[in-house]
Amino acid sequence: MEVFKLPLSAMWIEPLWLFGQILLILLAGYIAQRFVAKCLTRLGERYPLPPQLLMPLRGGLRWLIMGSALIFVLERLGVSATVLWTALSGFVAVAAVAFFAMWSVLSNLLCAILIFTVGPFRIGDVVELVDTTDKPGVKGRVVAINLLYTTLIEAEELGTGSAMVQVPNSLFFQRSVRRWRGSDVFPSNGFEK
Repeated sequence: MEVFKLPLSAMWIEPLWLFGQILLILLAGYIAQRFVAKCLTRLGERYPLPPQLLMPLRGGLRWLIMGSALIFVLERLGVSATVLWTALSGFVAVAAVAFFAMWSVLSNLLCAILIFTVGPFRIGDVVELVDTTDKPGVKGRVVAINLLYTTLIEAEELGTGSAMVQVPNSLFFQRSVRRWRGSDVFPSNGFEK
């Protein structure tokens, strides 16, 4: 069995040719990006377009052009564009699901920070979340505020004892809140100091 060997110069031609193609693709992407940026600048000078419109448009087109050039480079290196697109869309789908799953927790954390900094109420205050102006909502004295919940203790009603209610912090920014400072006395509703 005879083994066919290429001369040394032929073994270097293919990698150099591939490197040249990659360099040409990146150069074409850079030139196209610069050309589009220059056209957008001229368009902004010729017509009264606000810079708030041109800056995101220029950035988005730059990412699109350079991303396309990167896909072409990876395709020249043997990576399938279909595989890349599938991986990217799968990653985006998982990230979107994770973001929506975490949205409630992140919302409560942000609202807790706002409660601590702005101080719409404090421990010892009596607060009431109002669904509508004629319909009473959750009402109680604030006994604890943490990063996710505000704990209220409801008034004793006819010997049933008081109950603790944990209200998500985001509800205090989604609904109307009635507040009475902790030093006030409310004997009619069971909140004596």
